[in-house]
Amino acid sequence: MNYHKYYPIDVVNGPGTRCTLFVAGCEHQCRGCYNQSTWRVDSGFPFTQELEDHIIENLNDTRIKRRGLSLSGGDPLHPQNLDAVLKLVKRVKSECDGKDIWIWTGYVLSELSAKQQEVVSYADALVDGKYVEELRDPALTWRGSSNQIIHQFKL
Repeated sequence: MNYHKYYPIDVVNGPGTRCTLFVAGCEHQCRGCYNQSTWRVDSGFPFTQELEDHIIENLNDTRIKRRGLSLSGGDPLHPQNLDAVLKLVKRVKSECDGKDIWIWTGYVLSELSAKQQEVVSYADALVDGKYVEELRDPALTWRGSSNQIIHQFKL
C-alpha cells in the first residue's frame, strides 16, 4: 500500500483530535474530487512498518488526547489497500485502548466484499458513497455530498 499524507494531529477529519492517514488508490475517480492526486495506487510513498508503528505510538501518546484514527484517501477499501489497512486497524483495536476508527470510502456499505467487510468490522464509523459533485453541500459534517452516509457502529 502507498499513502500520500499522514497527519499525527488532525481536528478536521472526524470527531476530536485524531491521527489521519490518506492512502493511495481509488477506483471511483469522482468528478470534482479534491484529492485526485491519490487516485493511482502507485502514487505517494510506500506505507512502511515504521510508519505503522509511528501511528500506534502517536495514538498511545498521552501528551495529546487523541480520540482515534481516520483513514481516507484515495480509498482505504481499495482492493490493493485491504491487507495493510486490515493489519493497521487490528493493531489499533488491540494496542490503543479506547481509540475509535473512522473510514471514508467511495464504496457503499451494502455492496462491500467479504474482505472489505472484515476491515469495516473494526471501524467505529464508516462514511460511504462516491462524492457526487451535483449533491455537494458544504454544510455537511465529515462528508462532501448529500448521498454519502455516516454509519456509526460502536460510538
